Amino acid sequence: MPRRVLVAYGTKNGSTAQIAETIAAVLRKNGLTVESLPARSVTGDISSYDAVVVGGGLYAGHWRREARRFLRRHRAELAGRPLWLFSSGPLDASASERDIPPVSDVKRAMDRLDVREHVTFGGCLEEGAKGFVAGMIIRSGKGGDFRDFAAIEAWAAWIGAELVERPEEN
Repeated sequence: MPRRVLVAYGTKNGSTAQIAETIAAVLRKNGLTVESLPARSVTGDISSYDAVVVGGGLYAGHWRREARRFLRRHRAELAGRPLWLFSSGPLDASASERDIPPVSDVKRAMDRLDVREHVTFGGCLEEGAKGFVAGMIIRSGKGGDFRDFAAIEAWAAWIGAELVERPEEN
């Protein structure tokens, strides 16, 4: 029976959603049954999922609120299944050059839950982004797309291999 995976995400302008969809697509290629949903729309029971990946965009040093709320709301159910976290945010090449530690609210969640791994991917902020601060960043010339989809796909493939090749550990 194929294993079921939930990829939940918190996004403001859609960049983190695109990362989540990429992760979901790679997991599906591994034969897993995957749903990718905005974290705020996951309101019911998640016990039907065998594993969960949760991502949040970083804004002003914090993970998106809906991703944090998802972890709090489903804490008991998440404690019993494999869980991976990702952040999307730096508007430079730093995420491709080195490991970036989780921001404080993600670190707290990692301390409370048995998280397998957290990774930070580069972010994307381009013309048309919502929000006053986003507009200021774009006007200052510091926007752009810093996502490394090869790295995102490799991370997702590693998760998929963990779930498919070592089901006894999951």
